[in-house]
Amino acid sequence: MRKILLILSFTSSLAVYAQVIFNQGFDTFSTLAGAGWTSTNQSSPSGASTWAQGGGTAFSGGGQAGGATSFTLCNFNSVSGAGTISNWLITPPIIVKNGDVISFYTRKGGSSGDFPDRLEFRLSSQGATSVIPSGATDVGSFTNVAISVNPNLTTNTTAVDGYPLTWTQYSYTVSGLAADTSMRMAFRYFVTDGGPAGSNSNIVGVDTFAVTRTTTLAVSETGNQKDFSLYPTIADRELHISLKNNQQITAISIYDMSGKAVQSVKADVIDKSSSIVDVSGLASGNYIINLITKDAKYSSKFIKK
Repeated sequence: MRKILLILSFTSSLAVYAQVIFNQGFDTFSTLAGAGWTSTNQSSPSGASTWAQGGGTAFSGGGQAGGATSFTLCNFNSVSGAGTISNWLITPPIIVKNGDVISFYTRKGGSSGDFPDRLEFRLSSQGATSVIPSGATDVGSFTNVAISVNPNLTTNTTAVDGYPLTWTQYSYTVSGLAADTSMRMAFRYFVTDGGPAGSNSNIVGVDTFAVTRTTTLAVSETGNQKDFSLYPTIADRELHISLKNNQQITAISIYDMSGKAVQSVKADVIDKSSSIVDVSGLASGNYIINLITKDAKYSSKFIKK
């Protein structure tokens, strides 16, 4: 889920990119607890269902991404008989900053005319000390409702009203923080008059949860980029670089998209105006390579397969 836009000029460049700092695809629900996730069914009267691995005939098309069971779901059996469903799935602490975008996909199982569902996405700014809800109406320290899907419990009479019947992305942009903040985030399946004997609630799924950060990386350039060539731009093992006009390379360095130096080439192994750089040890992703000569500096983006 990484999107990168690189804008180059002869004097300067900006690399604007979206970095996924946290993601969960729910491929294997059983591993979530070990990764710091918490689930708790606070419905009243409490039923047998909790958040669980996706699957079943209600989601015959499978998850938003991945296989037939690569998502998580929660259903009407969260409550026994009829009552208030309040079933929570809570993330581990995640450090966020203003401008971060939190997103996920959700859809309702079943078809039009089904019982109405509702999902809340809530935030707690207390990080590891967040208070877990206790009781059907309690929200603990998760007081910020960032997103509410079908807040009025509208019945689906068509494919475009009520809770979406196809995988639909929802997003929230973090703002108003005084500083970087450790947060826990929660999916709350919240339906009044729900349950097997209630008028509301059926089943909902959640997939592809991510926190994405947009960053701009400035790169200074003093040379004419027409004098510099690099190939291939999508490399597996080697990059071939060369300069025109008898310029001699004195240093080569490679940076990841956060601006961290990840590789450098010693001057004594650089072959004057051309060189081959071994990038086989780099992880797959997007990088910027910098070349320095006596009089100029050159930069270019490449992708490591």
